[in-house]
Amino acid sequence: MCRTHAHSHSAPEGTAAFADLSVSETELSPADLGRRRFLLNSGLLGISSLGVTALGGLTARPAAATSRGSRALHWLAGDHHVHTQYSYDGMYTIEQQAAGALKHGLDWLVITDHGHAAHEKFAVESTYADIVTSRGKHPELLLWQGLEWNVPGGEHATVFFDGARDEIQLLRAFERLFDSRINGTGAGSPANEAKALEALAWLETALRTGSASSALFLINHVMRRGRYSPRDLRTYRDKAPNIAVGMEGAPGAQNEPRARGDFNNTADADSWPGWRPEHYPTYGGFDSMTGILGGMWDSMLAEGKGWWITANSDGHFYNGDTIVEPSRPADWYDQHGRYPDPIDGGVPLRHADFWPGQFSRTVVGATSRSYGAVMEAIKAGRSWVSMGGLVDGLHVDAHAPGNAPATFGGRLSVRRGDDVTVTISVDLAGRPNANEEIPRLARLDLIRGAITGPAADPDVFTAPDVSVVESFLPKGKGRVAQFHYRFRDVREPFYFRLRGTDGRRSAPGGMEPAADTGRNENPWHDLWCYTNPTFVELT
Repeated sequence: MCRTHAHSHSAPEGTAAFADLSVSETELSPADLGRRRFLLNSGLLGISSLGVTALGGLTARPAAATSRGSRALHWLAGDHHVHTQYSYDGMYTIEQQAAGALKHGLDWLVITDHGHAAHEKFAVESTYADIVTSRGKHPELLLWQGLEWNVPGGEHATVFFDGARDEIQLLRAFERLFDSRINGTGAGSPANEAKALEALAWLETALRTGSASSALFLINHVMRRGRYSPRDLRTYRDKAPNIAVGMEGAPGAQNEPRARGDFNNTADADSWPGWRPEHYPTYGGFDSMTGILGGMWDSMLAEGKGWWITANSDGHFYNGDTIVEPSRPADWYDQHGRYPDPIDGGVPLRHADFWPGQFSRTVVGATSRSYGAVMEAIKAGRSWVSMGGLVDGLHVDAHAPGNAPATFGGRLSVRRGDDVTVTISVDLAGRPNANEEIPRLARLDLIRGAITGPAADPDVFTAPDVSVVESFLPKGKGRVAQFHYRFRDVREPFYFRLRGTDGRRSAPGGMEPAADTGRNENPWHDLWCYTNPTFVELT
């Protein structure tokens, strides 16, 4: 907190002291002095249009998860990829998105409007004002202001902060400095790819100087255009391991008639040339990086490093809704950085997107119901993802002699030759989903992969030593299904993860998800869930 001072300053009311250049550095606390010097070095102070508004009520980063098992955590469902009228291709108000998320059972939501010159110029503070209003109306919903970043040399990613009283300044500065749509760095080139790494270093500096308590970077719809190479993913992860932590395992736009996720299904001029035709479609609605067993995701996990998956709505326009865009001039967004509030057109329309939580959700195991705890859970990989309400809950604990249990994203250290016991508890669906069906979990696969160490080739996208070691079949009419599996006489490090299905649609052989290469008729009849991995290491 800055020291009190008697003389007056010309900065707007509510401006943080470190951003008010009329406040002498001698009057700042060490933390505020670090914030000021960080922003000065970025060339961002002294710009009158950059307002800094104090945030209230955001909770500091929590302590690490307890060892009492996964049932002791707060399992909170959410969505980190949602658009509003502040996106050039959006429509809904922030309040409509917040209310819709609550209607469909979500606990947390990140607003991620697109980076754009008009957005950076007009929308950052207006978005925040609307978010503050919705927070006041819905204190039960953890609601963030984030950004869908146009990644230099890549495509899209979610970026958001926690607990920074200068959060709005940071968001605008990041967008101005590093959004490829603003600064013309979208093409795939070494210089532009280096700009993306510079942006991640900038975020790390924000954390190191105390300008932000936490920051996250999650890649969206990774294989929609195939612009990210395996080397890109590994470089992001390794350069900023506490910020660049994962990717959408399943994209939004699950109701797009042409193809689930609105994926191209073919390469284009900007695609990495190493991707093969089978990488472009989704598989059971999941990105091929996740949906192909022993594929890109497994090749990263085989290094023994965390790289987590999420599932989101990418909500722009919602299927079956009667809300429509009002008429306005073609250049309205460029002039205002937002669209007028939508109106009711009276006729239900088919759209590609489902409401946040209506079809896809990411469920995190947080140590408390707070902003910092949700971000920490995402960062730690304590999460699982599901479509269509396939299951209501998933709990996993791995045990070994003399060790506390480990769950999703965790690490269990065992002595060579010990057994590892995995206890799985599934809360089966007990209420109709938005398609007015009660989904049935037909099978839950336990997948094991060997940990082989850092990849010799950073562009490798396969992991041969990955297999389904057991498939569990829920039986009876109970609401909870429990399963156990023992990895005996462990001699080498490995990881395990879970994958579940409603069994309505599979590839030939009946086990793997089928490629979504035809017209997308009914995503509700091909439902899957996945967990993030648990690592088993040798002491």
